[in-house]
Amino acid sequence: MPESLNFLFYIFPVVTLIIAAIIFFPLGILYRKKVSEREIQSAEEKAKRIINDSIKNAENKKREALLEAKEEIHKDRSEYEREVKERRTEIQKHEQRLRQKEEMFDKKTEIIEQKTEAIERKRIDLDKVYEEVNEVKRNQFEMLEKISGYTIAEAKAYLIKNLESEVTHEAAMKIKEIEDRLKDEAEQKAREHISLAIQRCAADHVAEVTVSVVPLPNDEMKGRIIGREGRNIRAIETLTGVDLIIDDTPEAITLSGFDPVRREVARISLEKLILDGRIHPARIEEMVEKAKREVEQTIKSEGDRATFETGVHGLHPEIVKLLGRMRFRTSFGQNVLNHSIEVSHIAGLLAAELGVDVMTAKRAGLLHDLGKAIDHETDGSHVTIGVDLAKKYKENDEVLHAIHAHHGDVDAKTIIACIVQASDAISASRPGARRENIESYVKRLERLEELTNGFRGVEGSYAIQAGREIRVMVKPEEVTEDQMILMARDIAKKIEDELEYPGQIKVTLLREKKVEDYAK
Repeated sequence: MPESLNFLFYIFPVVTLIIAAIIFFPLGILYRKKVSEREIQSAEEKAKRIINDSIKNAENKKREALLEAKEEIHKDRSEYEREVKERRTEIQKHEQRLRQKEEMFDKKTEIIEQKTEAIERKRIDLDKVYEEVNEVKRNQFEMLEKISGYTIAEAKAYLIKNLESEVTHEAAMKIKEIEDRLKDEAEQKAREHISLAIQRCAADHVAEVTVSVVPLPNDEMKGRIIGREGRNIRAIETLTGVDLIIDDTPEAITLSGFDPVRREVARISLEKLILDGRIHPARIEEMVEKAKREVEQTIKSEGDRATFETGVHGLHPEIVKLLGRMRFRTSFGQNVLNHSIEVSHIAGLLAAELGVDVMTAKRAGLLHDLGKAIDHETDGSHVTIGVDLAKKYKENDEVLHAIHAHHGDVDAKTIIACIVQASDAISASRPGARRENIESYVKRLERLEELTNGFRGVEGSYAIQAGREIRVMVKPEEVTEDQMILMARDIAKKIEDELEYPGQIKVTLLREKKVEDYAK
């Protein structure tokens, strides 16, 4: 019994909940349905209100847009009407001005016609007066002829004859007086201009020598330069064409050669070898090639320096190179490039004093000795060579004439040519500027090499030992060892026939065959 009561106690609440759920679930569903319906109805009403508000707003905006459009149209129409009115006003003003101008033009036309008629009347009156004057003049001439007994032609001839003798004498006296005065003034002016140019272009002059001294770090280096059995010194002399003098002078070697380019190549090569320390024939050949390239660069920079110092621009690049080569050329012991620069400066100063073209005078002065850059390679005088070079590189006729006339080969026909002549003489005549014996010595050595280079198969020749020896490099593929003996005799015979020299000249022929290959 108690167990039954406990069961009922537990099951009763559950049953109660189930019954309540069964009863209230349909009621909840009905309630939610009614609430949803009310919400749907409310949303529909709200949507209708929104749609109605939107329609009202759209109609309001439409009305506003129409109003704005009407106002804009009205505004544009007013602006257009205003512009049309202004244009009409301007057109009316232009028409009024044109009518005024037409009226003024008509008035001026009438005035011109009146003046033309007046001028025509005056012309007719002048013609009548002219005829009257001529008639009076004829009457006077007839009266004078009767009084003097001479006709007009006879009177003119008589007067001219008397005046001619008097005027000729007076003109001759006047001309002589003017010439004397001009000669005195010209001489005085010339002295002033030349002295002023010399003072303003003061330059140091030292005649160049044919030797260079290379300092050594110690006397042991002399033996290394000589090499075993003299092979190093022979290689240097053969490759550069310069004579190495190794004597008792402490820590110094003297380089002797008439060609400054070769001497400079030898000096640079020797300095590089001394600095490097490896002295042997192969290294010597390498250093000589490097030195030659350095000298070529120096030639270019010297040409640029000359144009910069003188202010002469627009020269052909080849002419600039030729100017650089003149740095290693001497004339009577005077450096040709420095001489040309000085002549350019003096010519410019004289041209400024005389009031002629300064730049043309400086250009002609700088190029007047251009032929000396290659006169040892080309036949003809340096004047002819210089003219040909300047003509080749399109220099103007005035510069060509100045080059041609600076030594009197042709008569100077321009002031520039006369200025260059005077400037060349001033530069050359400075004390210490030139040395005649060096020039003749250099010419003799150049001639010696020129004779030797004329033989077939000669690759190069170098005059050494102050011109007492000529070393000739022959091409091994063209000259055999047997032919070398005959060639040496022929060269010596030609030297004897065509050159004058003291003592004797030793002819040495060298035939060297070199084979090269590369290890890869």
